[in-house]
Amino acid sequence: MILGCIADDFTGATDLANTLTRRGMHTVQTIGMPKGAAPDADAVVVALKSRTIPAAEAVAQSLAACRWLRANGAKQIFFKYCSTFDSTDDGNIGPVADALLDELGADFTIACPAFPENGRTIYLGHLFVGGDLLSDSSMKNHPLTPMRDANLVRVLGRQTPHRVGLVPYKAVKQGAPAIAEAYSALKAQGIRHAIVDAVEDKDLENIGAASSALPLITGGSGVAIGLPQNYRTARLIPKREGASALHGVGGPGIVLSGSCSAATLGQVERFAAKHAARAIDPLALAREPEKTVAALLAWAGETLTSGPALIYASAPPDKVAAVQAQFGREKAGEMIEHAIAALAKGLAEKGVRRFVIAGGETSGAVVSALNVEALEIGPQIAPGVPACLSYGSARYALALKSGNFGGPDFFAEALEALS
Repeated sequence: MILGCIADDFTGATDLANTLTRRGMHTVQTIGMPKGAAPDADAVVVALKSRTIPAAEAVAQSLAACRWLRANGAKQIFFKYCSTFDSTDDGNIGPVADALLDELGADFTIACPAFPENGRTIYLGHLFVGGDLLSDSSMKNHPLTPMRDANLVRVLGRQTPHRVGLVPYKAVKQGAPAIAEAYSALKAQGIRHAIVDAVEDKDLENIGAASSALPLITGGSGVAIGLPQNYRTARLIPKREGASALHGVGGPGIVLSGSCSAATLGQVERFAAKHAARAIDPLALAREPEKTVAALLAWAGETLTSGPALIYASAPPDKVAAVQAQFGREKAGEMIEHAIAALAKGLAEKGVRRFVIAGGETSGAVVSALNVEALEIGPQIAPGVPACLSYGSARYALALKSGNFGGPDFFAEALEALS
C-alpha cells in the first residue's frame, strides 16, 4: 500500500476509488474498518459513515482507520469529504483534519473539495456549484448539513481553533512550484490549513504535484487526480491503464434511493416515468415498519420478474421538513435508513444481485445490510460513480451514488452498466 484513504461516507469513498483507479492505481475500497490482512493494492480507501455523527466519534473512527493504514504501509494519508464540503459549524472536517495532523506529527495540510468535472470549483476561497455559489445552490436546503456560506476559509475557520489560509488562483495557475511556495509562505505564518483554489483539472494535477511531500491531504476526489503521477515518478507504481471490466452477476436489478438532492429527485422522476416505482410512505413506516417493508418486498418480488424497479424515500425539501418536524431529524433519517437496509437484505434473499443506491447514508445502510466488506472498483458510470463488485461468496454489483451526481438517466445507465 502506498496511499491510505479515509472517506467520511460510502459514496465519497467510491468516488475517490474511481478517481485513483482511472489514473492507474490498483485500488480497493473497504466497508468500515478492514478485517484481517490488508488487500493487495496500491491504494486502500476505508469507507466510514462519519460525516454527520458527533465530531468526537468521527475523530475516533478516523484515527483508528489512519493507524490501520499506516501499520499496513501507507506512505501518505488522504482524508476524503464531499465536493460540497458538507459539514456543520461543529465539524466534522476541521476536527478530523486536526486529529489526523496530530497523529501524523504534521503541522500543515490543504483543503480542496474542487471537482470541476461535476461543476465544483473554488475561486478566492469560495466554492461554486455550477455557476452558483454554494450558498445559493440546492445545498443550502440539505436536511443534515445545510451549506449557507460559500467562503470555505470562514467555514473551516469555524471548525478548528487553528488558523486557516488561502492559496489563491493567482498562485495556482502558475503551476506546482508556485503552489509549493505558497504552502511554505502560509506555514511560515503559522497557518495550519490552506483552502486551495481550483477551476479546472489542470489545477488539480498541479496541486497534486505540489502536495507530494505532505503527510496528509484533505479534499474531494478531484485533488487526488495528480497523486498517481507522483507515485509513478517515484517508481512506486508502474504505468497502468484504467479500470478493467467487472464480472457480470446477472439477474434482476433494483434502484434504492434515499437521497433528497435536486439531482436525485430529477433522476427518480425520469426513471419512474418509464419503469415501475414505489415511494416509501414515512407515516405508514412509522406506524407499522415491518408491515410496510414486507409490502414493498412483496411488490418488488412481483415487479422484478418483468423488469427493473425503483423504491425511493427521496422527496422535495418541504416534504422532508414536514417529516422531520413530526418525527425529529435524526429519527426520521434513521427510520428511512433502517427500512432501505431491510429492503436490501430482503431483496438479496430473493436473489437480487444488482443494486443502484442513491445517497451516502443510504449506501452505507445498504452495504452494511448486505455484509459487504470490500469492493472491487470497475469502469466509471458517471463522473464520481464507478461500477463496483463486492468481494466474498455472495457477489453484488453495486453503484453507490452521491446525491448530486449523475445525469437525468443515471439510474437506467447504472443498471445497464451493472448487467
